[in-house]
Amino acid sequence: AENMYFFSDLALTLNEPEERVAPTDSRLRPDQRLMENGLWDEANVEKQRLEEKQRAVRRRREAEAVEALEEGKDYEGYIPLWFERKVDAVTGELICVYKGGYWEAKEKQDWSLCPDIF
Repeated sequence: AENMYFFSDLALTLNEPEERVAPTDSRLRPDQRLMENGLWDEANVEKQRLEEKQRAVRRRREAEAVEALEEGKDYEGYIPLWFERKVDAVTGELICVYKGGYWEAKEKQDWSLCPDIF
Protein backbone atom coordinates (compact mmCIF):
# COMPACT_ATOMS: atom_id res chain seq x y z
CA ALA A 1 0.00 0.00 0.00
CA GLU A 2 2.80 2.47 0.80
CA ASN A 3 4.07 2.11 -2.78
CA MET A 4 0.63 2.91 -4.21
CA TYR A 5 -0.30 6.06 -2.28
CA PHE A 6 -1.80 4.02 0.59
CA PHE A 7 -4.84 3.10 -1.52
CA SER A 8 -6.73 -0.05 -0.55
CA ASP A 9 -6.62 -3.09 -2.83
CA LEU A 10 -10.13 -2.22 -4.01
CA ALA A 11 -9.20 1.38 -4.81
CA LEU A 12 -6.16 0.20 -6.76
CA THR A 13 -8.25 -2.07 -8.96
CA LEU A 14 -11.00 0.45 -9.79
CA ASN A 15 -8.94 2.08 -12.52
CA GLU A 16 -7.59 -1.09 -14.10
CA PRO A 17 -8.07 -1.16 -17.88
CA GLU A 18 -10.92 -3.29 -19.19
CA GLU A 19 -11.29 -4.63 -22.70
CA ARG A 20 -14.19 -3.79 -25.02
CA VAL A 21 -15.21 -0.52 -23.31
CA ALA A 22 -16.22 2.68 -25.05
CA PRO A 23 -13.35 4.82 -26.33
CA THR A 24 -14.65 7.55 -24.01
CA ASP A 25 -14.14 5.42 -20.88
CA SER A 26 -12.06 7.44 -18.42
CA ARG A 27 -9.79 4.46 -17.81
CA LEU A 28 -8.46 5.05 -21.33
CA ARG A 29 -7.30 8.60 -20.62
CA PRO A 30 -3.74 8.73 -21.94
CA ASP A 31 -2.57 11.25 -19.33
CA GLN A 32 -3.86 9.05 -16.55
CA ARG A 33 -2.11 5.99 -17.94
CA LEU A 34 1.16 7.92 -18.17
CA MET A 35 0.78 9.15 -14.60
CA GLU A 36 0.07 5.66 -13.31
CA ASN A 37 3.21 4.47 -15.07
CA GLY A 38 5.22 7.15 -13.25
CA LEU A 39 5.84 9.26 -16.36
CA TRP A 40 4.90 12.54 -14.68
CA ASP A 41 6.36 14.99 -17.22
CA GLU A 42 4.76 13.18 -20.14
CA ALA A 43 1.47 12.95 -18.23
CA ASN A 44 1.46 16.70 -17.62
CA VAL A 45 2.11 17.43 -21.30
CA GLU A 46 -0.69 15.07 -22.30
CA LYS A 47 -3.06 16.57 -19.75
CA GLN A 48 -2.42 20.02 -21.19
CA ARG A 49 -3.13 18.69 -24.70
CA LEU A 50 -6.41 17.12 -23.58
CA GLU A 51 -7.50 20.27 -21.75
CA GLU A 52 -6.80 22.43 -24.80
CA LYS A 53 -8.74 19.98 -26.97
CA GLN A 54 -11.70 20.29 -24.58
CA ARG A 55 -11.46 24.10 -24.64
CA ALA A 56 -11.45 24.10 -28.45
CA VAL A 57 -14.60 21.96 -28.53
CA ARG A 58 -16.28 24.28 -26.01
CA ARG A 59 -15.34 27.36 -28.10
CA ARG A 60 -16.70 25.70 -31.25
CA ARG A 61 -20.00 24.87 -29.53
CA GLU A 62 -20.27 28.40 -28.16
CA ALA A 63 -19.65 29.83 -31.64
CA GLU A 64 -22.31 27.50 -33.10
CA ALA A 65 -24.77 28.66 -30.44
CA VAL A 66 -24.10 32.33 -31.22
CA GLU A 67 -24.45 31.68 -34.94
CA ALA A 68 -27.75 29.86 -34.42
CA LEU A 69 -29.02 32.70 -32.24
CA GLU A 70 -28.07 35.29 -34.86
CA GLU A 71 -29.87 33.28 -37.52
CA GLY A 72 -32.91 32.76 -35.30
CA LYS A 73 -32.42 29.00 -35.19
CA ASP A 74 -32.67 26.66 -32.22
CA TYR A 75 -29.41 25.22 -30.92
CA GLU A 76 -29.56 22.06 -28.82
CA GLY A 77 -25.89 21.93 -27.87
CA TYR A 78 -24.27 18.76 -26.67
CA ILE A 79 -26.61 15.81 -26.15
CA PRO A 80 -25.22 12.93 -24.07
CA LEU A 81 -25.36 9.53 -25.76
CA TRP A 82 -26.59 7.34 -22.94
CA PHE A 83 -28.09 9.73 -20.38
CA GLU A 84 -30.75 12.40 -20.33
CA ARG A 85 -31.39 15.18 -17.88
CA LYS A 86 -34.63 15.00 -15.96
CA VAL A 87 -36.09 16.61 -12.89
CA ASP A 88 -36.30 14.20 -9.97
CA ALA A 89 -39.95 13.90 -8.98
CA VAL A 90 -39.12 13.70 -5.29
CA THR A 91 -36.31 16.22 -4.81
CA GLY A 92 -36.98 18.54 -7.74
CA GLU A 93 -33.28 18.42 -8.59
CA LEU A 94 -31.89 17.96 -12.08
CA ILE A 95 -30.51 14.42 -12.46
CA CYS A 96 -29.05 12.31 -15.25
CA VAL A 97 -30.97 9.13 -16.07
CA TYR A 98 -29.66 6.28 -18.21
CA LYS A 99 -31.63 6.18 -21.47
CA GLY A 100 -30.16 3.00 -22.92
CA GLY A 101 -27.83 2.08 -25.74
CA TYR A 102 -24.49 1.56 -24.02
CA TRP A 103 -24.78 -2.17 -23.41
CA GLU A 104 -26.05 -2.74 -26.95
CA ALA A 105 -23.12 -0.77 -28.37
CA LYS A 106 -20.71 -2.69 -26.15
CA GLU A 107 -22.10 -6.04 -27.25
CA LYS A 108 -21.81 -5.06 -30.93
CA GLN A 109 -18.54 -3.18 -30.33
CA ASP A 110 -20.05 -0.33 -32.33
CA TRP A 111 -18.66 2.87 -30.84
CA SER A 112 -19.28 4.96 -33.96
CA LEU A 113 -21.49 7.42 -32.03
CA CYS A 114 -18.80 8.17 -29.45
CA PRO A 115 -17.02 11.51 -29.77
CA ASP A 116 -13.23 11.62 -29.99
CA ILE A 117 -12.41 13.04 -26.57
CA PHE A 118 -8.84 11.85 -26.14
